[in-house]
Amino acid sequence: MVSITLAVPEKLKREMEKFPEMNWSAIAREAIKHRLEMLRKFRAFARESAFTEEDAILLGRKVNKALAKRYPNETRG
Repeated sequence: MVSITLAVPEKLKREMEKFPEMNWSAIAREAIKHRLEMLRKFRAFARESAFTEEDAILLGRKVNKALAKRYPNETRG
């Protein structure tokens, strides 16, 4: 197995330290594995789709506007 170094913000690290029983390396591995699976599925879907990148950007903008109207008091994270 190879090792990677992961940088996290100080605040996140302090929160993680509150749970020393957690195996953060295993959690990071699972999160990376899950993201890769999602990306593989997305790539396969995109390969079979007539939906263009421009279509996706336009749809994303519409969704963002609709969400901003629906939840006007939410802050961005």
